[in-house]
Amino acid sequence: MIVQALKWIGDTDGFLELIDQRQLPGQFVKLQCRDTETLFDAIKTLAVRGAPAIGVSAAYGLVLAMQKLAAGNNLERGLKVLAESCEYLASSRPTAVNLFWALDRVRTKAEEIASAQPETKLQTLRQAVLDEANAICREDMDMCRQIGQNGQKYIKEDAGILTHCNAGALATAGQGTALSVMFEAHKKGRKFKVYADETRPLLQGARLTAWELKQAGIDVVVVCDNMAGWLMKQGLISAVITGADRIAANGDTANKIGTYGLSILAKEHGIPFYIAAPSSTFDLSIKSGAEIPIEQRAADEVTTFAGTRTAPDGVDVYNPAFDITESQDIAAIITEKGVIENPNTESIRELLRPNHA
Repeated sequence: MIVQALKWIGDTDGFLELIDQRQLPGQFVKLQCRDTETLFDAIKTLAVRGAPAIGVSAAYGLVLAMQKLAAGNNLERGLKVLAESCEYLASSRPTAVNLFWALDRVRTKAEEIASAQPETKLQTLRQAVLDEANAICREDMDMCRQIGQNGQKYIKEDAGILTHCNAGALATAGQGTALSVMFEAHKKGRKFKVYADETRPLLQGARLTAWELKQAGIDVVVVCDNMAGWLMKQGLISAVITGADRIAANGDTANKIGTYGLSILAKEHGIPFYIAAPSSTFDLSIKSGAEIPIEQRAADEVTTFAGTRTAPDGVDVYNPAFDITESQDIAAIITEKGVIENPNTESIRELLRPNHA
């Protein structure tokens, strides 16, 4: 079973339903977002997480924003609310570029329609916003399958695959990015074992990735983050596959904190390190990983565990949510458009050009 992390229910007056990932694996709870404030909180507190899922959710957030408009409001007011809501939702998390990409895409589409048809009625504009959000969602689902199909060849029979954080169906509208590669290899009957880093401090690997893989019938073993090097030394890891939250023009990649360390360990042990991510995760306006903003999260994520304090009161905490893996340590970036082996500025630009087959 591959889960569905998010779903829009209804038409322009509908709502967004999310799996509340804060509750997994103990409880399977669905959260209804009927306004942008609820969605903002869901993104901020990781009820919904994963760059693609955040992007799709934010697109639907603009549909929710348009519901605030009264019947008497005009087109100008509608575009103003849309712009304000884009700015508001964009401030929920700073690193995942899909968030900004989706918001910009929906807003641009609405502005194009309004410009081409100045007499457009507000309800028509609301429908256009929903249509564009639905298109982003459908494309994300197709993208996930294609990433899996493009990357499954890297999982050999009896392989040991290490993954970090969660880049599965819970992180997208479809079947995931890094986990999609595993799902597609599994569909082909290939036997392999996945080692899922628990991914401190929020345990996305232990709580979410292990849960997803177990649901799908894939052999999964949860390991502590600091066990990865020893697993590699023992010859248990054939490849590392993770997702990404933002990829710079040169291929430097932001992903969950701890990914950088895995890339260095993999290089030391001669193990290929793969990134699986949609083309929307690339940010060509950023030359290298040094320019990617890194989200800093609350200290209590580190100083407490399941509500119990595990560090002294008042101790200083450093809690970046992401780190940067350099392109030179990435064997390939797997996208829906194809695979970029030994990624660099030129090969990335070539893959992303509009007329690329």
